[in-house]
Amino acid sequence: MTKLMTAEEVAASVESGMTVGIGGWGSRRKPMTLVHAILRSPVRDLTLVSYGGPDVGMLCAAGKVRRVVAPFVTLDSIPLEPHFRRARQAGTIVFTEYDEGMFMFGLLAAAHRLPFLPTRAGLGSDVMRVNPELRTVRSPYADGEELVAVPALTMDVALVHVNRADARGDAQYLGPDPYLDDLYAKAAARCYVSCERVVENLLKEGPLQSLLISRSMVTGVVEAPGGAGFTSCEPDYGRDEALQRRYAETPWEDWDEQ
Repeated sequence: MTKLMTAEEVAASVESGMTVGIGGWGSRRKPMTLVHAILRSPVRDLTLVSYGGPDVGMLCAAGKVRRVVAPFVTLDSIPLEPHFRRARQAGTIVFTEYDEGMFMFGLLAAAHRLPFLPTRAGLGSDVMRVNPELRTVRSPYADGEELVAVPALTMDVALVHVNRADARGDAQYLGPDPYLDDLYAKAAARCYVSCERVVENLLKEGPLQSLLISRSMVTGVVEAPGGAGFTSCEPDYGRDEALQRRYAETPWEDWDEQ
């Protein structure tokens, strides 16, 4: 059975008010073809869950976002994503900021269908002050240690980009870091994968150690060569620093790369 789709079909499945998880990390291996398709769609009031980069900045600038949940929003070589910064400073979005480790535990909790997971990350930091809704729990064992109870980061839809996938939905990364794309796929009700190239059967292509996402977690597959640009998708291509710099310096209403 084929799960091949177009980016437009993926965007059409996203409804206003949904929570959308976006894989990758900063300005690395972001599913930008799928993000651009959502930019062209009429959806609004999204909650974004992301180790944020230009995906978050563009959707905020376009007025698509109500809330962002993230440990950071960066372009890597440009420390703070400028379009996100403007939306945050203007108060047009709500921002829930977690420590990187806490954010990972939120994804893990959602992936395992748990309401929360305990962690030491965040204790003694301002994360607890700026997120007064967070709660702590005590270990039921002898030490009785107090831990942060990180709520599950459940998502309606996850969008990720990888190097290769097959029509059944198995997906493979070939770069140096899987990031946490597999957790997004497990944590979301539906996961859509864009890829640089669709192959006949990943289980025959190998190496299987780089098989990141199982077809059991994938709703649809979009073949999108260059689909992470201008972010990187190693080893297929690196980040387009010149285009990223132009994006960062250009007012959103003048940006012509949508």
